[in-house]
Amino acid sequence: MADLILAVDQGTTGTTVLVVRPDGAPLGRGYREHPQHFPAPGMVEHDPEAIWRSVLQATTDAMAAADVRAADLAAIGITNQRETLVAWDAGTGRAIAPTIVWQDRRTAARCEELRAAGRGPRVRELAGLPIDPYFSATKAEWLLREVPEVRAAAEAGRLRLGTIDSWLVHRMSGGGAHVTDASNAARTMLFDIHSGAWSEELCDLFGVDEAWLPRVVPCAGQLAQADPAAYLGIGVPITGMAGDQQSALFGQACIEVGQAKVTYGTGAFVLVNSGANAPASEALISTVAWTLPEVGTTYTLEGSVFTAGASVQWLRDGLRILDTAPDVEALARSVPDAGGVVLVPAFAGLGAPVWDADARAALLGVTRGTTRAHVARATLEAVAFRVRQVVEAMRAEGTDVRELRVDGGMAANDLFLQVQADVLGLPVTRPRNIETTSLGAAYLAAFGVGLQPTLGAIADSWQADRTFEPADDGAMDDGYRRFERAVDAVRAFAAD
Repeated sequence: MADLILAVDQGTTGTTVLVVRPDGAPLGRGYREHPQHFPAPGMVEHDPEAIWRSVLQATTDAMAAADVRAADLAAIGITNQRETLVAWDAGTGRAIAPTIVWQDRRTAARCEELRAAGRGPRVRELAGLPIDPYFSATKAEWLLREVPEVRAAAEAGRLRLGTIDSWLVHRMSGGGAHVTDASNAARTMLFDIHSGAWSEELCDLFGVDEAWLPRVVPCAGQLAQADPAAYLGIGVPITGMAGDQQSALFGQACIEVGQAKVTYGTGAFVLVNSGANAPASEALISTVAWTLPEVGTTYTLEGSVFTAGASVQWLRDGLRILDTAPDVEALARSVPDAGGVVLVPAFAGLGAPVWDADARAALLGVTRGTTRAHVARATLEAVAFRVRQVVEAMRAEGTDVRELRVDGGMAANDLFLQVQADVLGLPVTRPRNIETTSLGAAYLAAFGVGLQPTLGAIADSWQADRTFEPADDGAMDDGYRRFERAVDAVRAFAAD
């Protein structure tokens, strides 16, 4: 009897697909990158068709690695880069513009205009979000204003708008379904997180017709059906969906209130389980963690750091001081400290808790004695310092984080995790399976199809690999204070 799960993790730089057992044990993996496009400073785009090709290729690779056929699969779980917006034509089923990626800052001026008009408090009240280019709503405005093909599709009644999860379901189902899950809908700035529905008020504010938007479904259950003719002969139900960070929270088995995780991907995202009530916050994001049948909605408090692993990629691709991203650990270990060098990793602005879309990255404290090793170590410290800024904002708003579960690419770096523990003064725990974003999608799909009967059973599947205990000397505190001064300097420069 088919009992395997296909977990599709569509990320910012590539797509990972796993074939897993219901308990999360992986059998096969596929990964394919897709191109990044930077048409102008502050603009980041993807080709939606290239994303779909990466899904097809990674799925083929994963099934071959696991030596399974479509008949062995019971369900599909999907997790995805959030906020990234796709526009397509319902008649042709094809994308009609490049995706505008979550990192894109082209609508910064529009967001400032809305804040200046006093719209911020009401948007935060309904959506739980600050007005920022990060989210999907102003991206939709821009597409409708600037892309004639999008306007034409809207006027003809054929326009469909959705985040990446909606795009993947559309393609997997052969155009048969236009849905999104509650966790992704909550990242659009068009969704009322309290009522669990699209907000007529927010849609009017951003000029979006609700008819263009997908139907909102829970994160687990019978959500859609894959069409074998459209998706590599796979004809099983899609039973799990969540945005990547909520999926990682689920994959880290942060099922209880107060449990927290950070995922180090392109960015770093700190989430804490907030239970059945959406927390009010000024510095952070209050959003949907997941909505489950017979359980209801669980909320999360989130702090988003826009650049984490992407900072290491900059060392590799921009400065070319690394051959591969994992080389950063050995290079950073070759010096005892950063030698007074401070990196502010504002390559795509600064997210929580300061929300400065105009800030740009800077390398400070450079001397003739500075080496590439000092820059590498400063880069790791910068990500750890940004995570501390988020955790301190959580503490200031009454959320006590006592342990942090970590995952994502940088979680394989032992030096970095020790730095993170020292910077936070908290234990940092890495699980045996650090691909918890994919794992969360698999768990949700298994729960949705009945192969995982309870949340407790999912929590029992989680296993720790290693806990990094913080040093007691407070040696990183001076570095953190210096980092905060550097952030102030970068923001002052951007304001000028």
